[in-house]
Amino acid sequence: QVHLGESGGGLVQAGGSLRLSCAPSGRTFSNSAVGWFRQYPDKKREFVAAIRWADANTRYADSVKGRFTISRDRSKSTVSLQMNSLTPEDTAVYRCAARWSSPIISMMREESTYTDWGQGTQVTVSS
Repeated sequence: QVHLGESGGGLVQAGGSLRLSCAPSGRTFSNSAVGWFRQYPDKKREFVAAIRWADANTRYADSVKGRFTISRDRSKSTVSLQMNSLTPEDTAVYRCAARWSSPIISMMREESTYTDWGQGTQVTVSS
């Protein structure tokens, strides 16, 4: 199992921005897929965004499309999630997840696609 470390969470006012990062320990993201999911206090978890490392193909949840951007940094082997125009409804624990082979695009939104998960970083948006 590979450790995934997330960073960048915090408290922000509505309309503000945050940038989350995810990095693997002991290996790179080469030929992988990385997804961001968010988990609410009632443990419900939902897909946010994903990127396929090989071709930078991305997918977004409708609720964040146009506000969030997922990207990869090849030199640092990190994946970032830029979150703009945040609302209180975006408040959750954000977890990154990785699959160590390139998936078909249609599977990138599915939790079952990913084999390793980070512990998460809290994002709180105040009104």
